[in-house]
Amino acid sequence: MNCPKGEEMESQNQLSPPQQLPKGTSFLRTCFNGLNALSGVGILSIPYAFSQGGWLSLIILLLVAILCWYTGLLLRRCMDAHSLIKSYPDIGELAFGYKGRALVSIFMYLELYLVAVEFLILEGDNLEKLFPNMGFKIASLKIGGRQGFVLITALIILPTTWLRSLGVLAYVSAGGVLASVILAACVLWVGAVEGVGFHERGMLLNWGGMPTAISLITFCYCGHAIFPTLCNSMKDRSQFSKVLLFCFVTSTINYGSMAILGYLMYGEHLNSQVTLNLPLRKLGTKIAIYTTLINPLTKYAVIITPIATAIEERSTFRNSRPLSILIRSVIVISTVIVALTIPFFGYVMAFTGSFLSVTVSILLPCLCYLRINKAAQSFGLELMIIVGILVVGSLVGVVGTYTSLKQIVSHL
Repeated sequence: MNCPKGEEMESQNQLSPPQQLPKGTSFLRTCFNGLNALSGVGILSIPYAFSQGGWLSLIILLLVAILCWYTGLLLRRCMDAHSLIKSYPDIGELAFGYKGRALVSIFMYLELYLVAVEFLILEGDNLEKLFPNMGFKIASLKIGGRQGFVLITALIILPTTWLRSLGVLAYVSAGGVLASVILAACVLWVGAVEGVGFHERGMLLNWGGMPTAISLITFCYCGHAIFPTLCNSMKDRSQFSKVLLFCFVTSTINYGSMAILGYLMYGEHLNSQVTLNLPLRKLGTKIAIYTTLINPLTKYAVIITPIATAIEERSTFRNSRPLSILIRSVIVISTVIVALTIPFFGYVMAFTGSFLSVTVSILLPCLCYLRINKAAQSFGLELMIIVGILVVGSLVGVVGTYTSLKQIVSHL
């Protein structure tokens, strides 16, 4: 496959001025952005994943983490193949031409978009738990409590989406990483100090719930769409492999801790978000919920930045600040509409994990790497590993997608 022409690649992949600064983003700031992308809303549903699949889900968690870390490295190697590659769609184009760019873009941006939708659903659910039976009235229009909270959240998030520099967003990301740690600590506090205890034994394995469990776990590691953008924003791109290792190890420790705590506390009675199980009158519960409410405020902007950037770069006025604000505002509004229409947190997350995250984080990195790196096509250990990943990923994607869609349709 011929490489795209230099002029075309440079035109399509021109970054916004803040990302072109020679200084770039430091190693530490990139770690914060990467951790913020990986340690997302999945931390709330990881205990629910264990309740669906049983204790052996812990092994699945470790395997998925290793697998997604490896495919992240494959993306990094793909970026080394051409100096003008700056985004995930660029990798798809280098591998499979313009059809590859289109395919990668569709799956990547849809995945990021649904993650943003999940943030809003999360806010509505948890605020309604804090303030039940609360409604809003605008003129003669009555709005339910959860719907009203989704709208209020969108208004608060909106200004953070107008930031275009990943270096600046790193300060916001640091707050998101801290919030994830505090959340796990609060769940531990509620269980150990405030009387809930860790008395549930759970199941070793539940085959019936395993598709949902794997889908939710895969969702937790769906940061690949952002990895090339983060790598390209770095001052020293050669350090990105270390960033990946640090982010995956740290996030896996946090996910595993939360899953074990939540499953020991509530067993098979876990809701799709562990905060919805916590007793409302406890101090630890209130801190956990308030911390949960902070997370989307710190992560939403990082998640939609690649979507907004892709749209802005195709515009004639790509450097127009007002146009950038308009595009990002429209994205926020559209996610609000979807969140109000399909308010099923766990099922939407399972669908995103099985269909989109499996494709973006597992299948496409392997396919692009094999196409770009001819040496990897020779029979050997590396090829056997990649083919094995493709087979397992395809199976998980098909079964998980069917299961999650069936659940969503049954609740509409």
